[in-house]
Amino acid sequence: MNSENNPTLPNNNPKLSYDKHLDARGLSCPLPLLKAKQCLNQINAGQVLFIQTTDSGSWNDFASYAKLSKHQLISREKHNNTLHFLLQKGE
Repeated sequence: MNSENNPTLPNNNPKLSYDKHLDARGLSCPLPLLKAKQCLNQINAGQVLFIQTTDSGSWNDFASYAKLSKHQLISREKHNNTLHFLLQKGE
């Protein structure tokens, strides 16, 4: 699933693999969510998008977005000043 250039997830859990990576670090709200939506449009249903962002508002933004959309928030984690999200594209 992961291409050779994609970063390894911090917990190295092979069950948490992903198909596309979005590095939104340094972007302010609403750009991380907007860029994530663009990436979700580029992948197939069932595939997973890994997002990294430093925007603290993203913590709630991605959770709310998943509840209001057909996509599933598989995980969200804080790693120092970076937030990591795994979103699975819905049907």
